[in-house]
Amino acid sequence: MSLLHFSTLLVALLTRAQTQLLPGSCSFDADSCGYTSDPAYAAWTINEEGRFITADSSSFGEKEKYVLVSPELELRDWSCMRLVYQISGSGSLQLHLRPEGENFDYVLWTAERPSDSWLIASVDLRNMSGAYQLLFEAKPSRGMGNSVAVFEIHIIPGYCIECNFEEHHLCGYSNQWNPNVNWYVGGSLARDPQSNLPDDHTMNNERGHYMYVDSIYAKRFQEVAKLVSPMTTTSMAGCLSFYYQRDQAIGNFFSVFTKDQLGHYEEIWRPDVYATSNWKLVQVDIKAPHPLEVVFEVAFNSARGGYVALDDISFSSEFCHTETEPAFDPAVANCDFEEGLCQYYQERTGGSVWNMVSVKPNVYRIGDHTTGTGSFLLTNTRYPSRPGYVGRLFGPSLPGNHKYCLRFYYALHGFMKLDNALALYIYDENNVAQEKIWTVSERSRDVWTEVEVTYLKPMSTKVAFVSICRNFWDCGLVSLDDISVTLGDCRVAAGPLNPPPGHCNFETGDCGYTQKKKVKKGHWLRIRGQTPTSYTGPKGDHTLGVGYFMYIEASHMLPKQAARLMSTELRGSTSPQCLIFFYHMHGSGTGTLSVLLHKGDKERLLWTRQGEQSVSWMKATVDYECYTRHWIIFEAIRGSSVRSDIAIDDIVFKKGPCKDPGDSVPYSGFSENFNEIEY
Repeated sequence: MSLLHFSTLLVALLTRAQTQLLPGSCSFDADSCGYTSDPAYAAWTINEEGRFITADSSSFGEKEKYVLVSPELELRDWSCMRLVYQISGSGSLQLHLRPEGENFDYVLWTAERPSDSWLIASVDLRNMSGAYQLLFEAKPSRGMGNSVAVFEIHIIPGYCIECNFEEHHLCGYSNQWNPNVNWYVGGSLARDPQSNLPDDHTMNNERGHYMYVDSIYAKRFQEVAKLVSPMTTTSMAGCLSFYYQRDQAIGNFFSVFTKDQLGHYEEIWRPDVYATSNWKLVQVDIKAPHPLEVVFEVAFNSARGGYVALDDISFSSEFCHTETEPAFDPAVANCDFEEGLCQYYQERTGGSVWNMVSVKPNVYRIGDHTTGTGSFLLTNTRYPSRPGYVGRLFGPSLPGNHKYCLRFYYALHGFMKLDNALALYIYDENNVAQEKIWTVSERSRDVWTEVEVTYLKPMSTKVAFVSICRNFWDCGLVSLDDISVTLGDCRVAAGPLNPPPGHCNFETGDCGYTQKKKVKKGHWLRIRGQTPTSYTGPKGDHTLGVGYFMYIEASHMLPKQAARLMSTELRGSTSPQCLIFFYHMHGSGTGTLSVLLHKGDKERLLWTRQGEQSVSWMKATVDYECYTRHWIIFEAIRGSSVRSDIAIDDIVFKKGPCKDPGDSVPYSGFSENFNEIEY
């Protein structure tokens, strides 16, 4: 071995020795470090010569996947997993987090791209107060030559975005290849003695490493080199620090951006000088409520553009600038109107156009969206003789320079014309309207319909829900409920089309729910829109108003026939569990809806309703305990007539007990006064 090669290897070994490996790390040299194969699935195999563990399609058998489970971990501080893996042929690999006491696992990371070599993934692991396990779920496609292998699992303190570039994997940072200019690893004794590039910052000598980009091969105007961090896998906010050296001619550029999953770039820093004599520290605050990458971008205009060097990227959860606005919770703008108007208010002149009301369960008028029996806002209910009105409902002020996702539900009743029935405006702090960002465009058919709007303004703003009635004969009733605000673009933020584990709204499928379809049995059907039989069933789903739900079509069944919908297997827990769902039982011949717990060869009744309940979607909450593996079954029994459709939607399993009582009190029947509105 040459002296140069030995020195390089020594630096790498010393750097690795200095890296503190946390529990859960494994190189699979001699054993699996406490990782075990879930016996319910196919078994992972350690390579005979060590160094990696594999899931091969040739040993699949009748199993559908391989699940590797870590020992129980307790990591109290933020940490980063570096995973070296390979997918050969075709298949997938997922990393899940299994918190103690919960029925469901949370997906942290997914890979499906095959490769001819080992790849590295970086996954942030948030600090947690309780114990948890990590699960690696491999699904190699059936057929010869398909496999998934894990070479190394390293869990280290800190954030995945951090890097000193001393290890060969470069912490998962990647260079977006350009034929002429690229980021390269600098430093070490192998460099050109004539080079004007600096020594490494980490070790302050020639042995260390850093990243650099040089203009020497630039051939075109604005040749761009991009160094891209791993994608963050959880929300984070704080101070991003790094060191750089720069010797660039005027007219060449160096900038730092963030890039979200939709490909949107936002510049967060650029230098104020073209040349530095030493390594210079930069600290910039970032807020990442959703996954993003940090991009270091350099652009040259000629081969004499100079160079830029980068080293020692770090992150702290404390903001680096005191003037940076502290992280705030946009949930201050959330309101379900169950206990008042929250932080929403109306104009003081002209009387109250928006009124908080509730409607008892009945078969003619829908109740609120939150529970079916709670409160919501309704316009112009007390002044039916008015010739017209303008009602403005203002929300709380929110800071500027943030992208917000606003979601709410509305319903219309009795409108002849939709012009100005409901619109959403952005107002500044001086109560001046800046922009109309949404307006109702179609009738909601007495169905709660979800709206989501993304907006961004440089100044502090507030939203205003505006309803205008110019002529009494053209106006009806506008209902508003369940307003929520989150940070980020609605297409990225968790929402109805991207529900968390344990949630099912049937928008993209049946979520793994199954049923035994027999000729003499009824079936649950997935549908959107109104059910085909009149005077029974919902007009739309609970999630979106225009989405999917599950229901039984009574006209396809005989009286007392049952349809049973079974959940995926639930793990069980020593902690109480909470089941929440919405159900719809409208029709003069409505039968029975029950929730059963299936364990082993026994079933236990948890909840039941019989007969017509309401024209609204009603919320149900069920507390239960089960320490072992089990299933939940939704059983609907057809009533005496074809007007007996029963529907369910928005099923949620979570750690209990249920804090919201919802429809926990047995209730059957509806209000005799179908027009009764309570203020």
